[in-house]
Amino acid sequence: MDQDQHQHVKERIRKQYGHLTASQKIISKIALEKPSLLAIHTAKKIAELTNTSEATVIRFCYALGYSGYTELQEEIKKSLLIGDQRKGPIQKYRDTEAALTRDNYAHQVIETDIAYLQQSLQQIDYGLLHQAVQSIMAAHRIVVVGFRWCHIPAKWLFSALNAIKGNTHLYTGAVDNADYFLTEREQEWLVIALSFPRHPSETVAMVHSTKALGAKVLAITEGELSPISQAADLLLKITTPQPVATSGMPTLFSVLNVLVKGVMVHDAARVQQRLQHYDEISSKLYSFVGEEEEDFSIY
Repeated sequence: MDQDQHQHVKERIRKQYGHLTASQKIISKIALEKPSLLAIHTAKKIAELTNTSEATVIRFCYALGYSGYTELQEEIKKSLLIGDQRKGPIQKYRDTEAALTRDNYAHQVIETDIAYLQQSLQQIDYGLLHQAVQSIMAAHRIVVVGFRWCHIPAKWLFSALNAIKGNTHLYTGAVDNADYFLTEREQEWLVIALSFPRHPSETVAMVHSTKALGAKVLAITEGELSPISQAADLLLKITTPQPVATSGMPTLFSVLNVLVKGVMVHDAARVQQRLQHYDEISSKLYSFVGEEEEDFSIY
């Protein structure tokens, strides 16, 4: 589903959100959450709906780099016209969704996971995904950060990237010593931050601090208005069932797996060599029972 126009609007809002006035931020939320309102209403009506002024709506358009309300409205109309041509998997699932019971919960849970995974497949921005993979490959050092329940997927991503690329750290908060940012700032750093509502303040502080030190930031979060997306160089938006901690993990892990596999495919020879070396070292350090010889082929 091609939604380039609306994605362009969303990306402009993400990048400019921190510079918008309080009234303009109200309008931006409408543009993100209910774009159809902007598609069918005049600037004057949007001002009434947001309890702002028509001049504020126009200044909001200027702040995003548009020539006026008409240009913004036309972009949104085009994206909605394309999007209405078919329902997404999530909406199709919701049309027939039933309450969980002791008899159907297994079926319903797996059906929900499938629906969100299909939606993620439709919504993939392959250009953005390629940029994210290239950023991981280009970074001299990587720091993965995710606190509270995001610590589990963050730790998995750290382990996978450290195995196929190396020079990857897992930031664990106050107990960790992050002096490496200060002593090795001449190298290209990439911070991969995972955060979803409710957003831990430690993650937000880490992202902004490392960004100020010159690191590149890849944010994996729920949307353009997430507190970590404002400082991000790249944003991977993930739509998951709520609450994410108990229902959204399959979708999140699938996207993280796409990133890892992307690195493995684009840097196949080096990854293959590293995995073979990794296996040789681990075989000397650890004992394994009944293990068949592993095949590290990525194809």
